Amino acid sequence: MASAATTAARATPRGRIDKRQAILDAAFDVFAEHGYANALVQEIAERAGVAKPTVYNHFTDKEGLFRATLTAAAQAVMDGNITVLDRMRSPGADLRATMNDVAYQLVRSCCDRRSRSLRWLTYAQVARFPDLIEVVQGCTSLRIAEAMADRLARLTVSGHLRPCDPALAAEQFLALITGPLETRSRLGTRKVTTAEMRALAEAAVDTFLRAYGTD
Repeated sequence: MASAATTAARATPRGRIDKRQAILDAAFDVFAEHGYANALVQEIAERAGVAKPTVYNHFTDKEGLFRATLTAAAQAVMDGNITVLDRMRSPGADLRATMNDVAYQLVRSCCDRRSRSLRWLTYAQVARFPDLIEVVQGCTSLRIAEAMADRLARLTVSGHLRPCDPALAAEQFLALITGPLETRSRLGTRKVTTAEMRALAEAAVDTFLRAYGTD
């Protein structure tokens, strides 16, 4: 049976990870609400339920916290979207219906608070943190495009789509979704209704299948 000291030692890393995540979650909310310049580390600590020095124990300074916060948010967005794209691995008998659902879920993801705030924070601080553009894009648009290309390549091999360059097809499909969405949402400043999201997704799929569908 493990001693109390051993049990405490094993619990420490988990507790540290939990505190780190709590700080990142709180930091994202505070940065999103106030922007980088006006965000206070003290407020972040209070929302995370930790002491201010604990924040600095995990993240050296405010800049390090901001970088880590946006990186973590971008990875979370990426994970969620790739999970959505996994539906295309086995589309079933109705490819259009599956793609409509996938496109709709991607549109919803683009419109949710986390994705919207992530874009705003990245663009607003591009002069101060130019490297974050590559980090955020690498985790979101580029990684998602790669995953989409993989799914489209599988659909081509299975005969659901005509032979094509899957990377180019993925880029075009995502552009059909994100381009009109940026206009409809006024760069994320206007709430897009569910009906609009569904119509946009279905229009993107219809255009894509007219170009790449086999039927």
